[in-house]
Parts: sequence; structure tokens; C-alpha cells
Amino acid sequence: MSRKQKILLGIGIGIVFSLFLLIIFGHNAMLELNRLKKKRDVIIKKNKELALENNSMYNEIQRLKRDPKYIENVARRELGMVRKNEVILKFKDRKEAGNE
Repeated sequence: MSRKQKILLGIGIGIVFSLFLLIIFGHNAMLELNRLKKKRDVIIKKNKELALENNSMYNEIQRLKRDPKYIENVARRELGMVRKNEVILKFKDRKEAGNE
């Protein structure tokens, strides 16, 4: 290898090494990388939570489509519905009874 080729090779390696350093350390590159990793982790966690919520909603939809007892339970609990000929008794709390 001639002296000229060695010099060019040295300059080429120096340029590549300089670009490598610029990519890693230039303009807060490492700080930005860490910030993006944390942001990614938050997004992954949120995606997992949403997937669990979606699965739960899917299961509830399937039960509402297929399970009459579950439909009745939801209607009673959320809508306050009662069966025909059922009697509802409401009792006053002790606090309310003492005020009258």
C-alpha cells in the first residue's frame, strides 16, 4: 500500500469516526434517545391497559348477547328494573330516621 493510499485510508477512517461521534453525542442525541425510550415505555404500558380493557368489554358484550341471566342482572343493577309482581322495600338509614 502506498503512502498516498495510507493517508486517504486514515482520512476516511477519521471522517467515519467523526460522523459516528457526531451521531452519538451531537445535539443531545443520548438525552433524546433516553427521552424517546421512556415515552415508548409509557405508550407500551398504555397499549397493554387498553388491550385488557378491550378484552373485558368484548367479554361483557358476548355475555350480553348470550346470557339472559347476566342481562337481567345488568338491568336490575344499572336500570333499577324489577320483575312483575315483585315488591321493593326501602328502609330509611338510621341517620335519616333520627332527623325526623
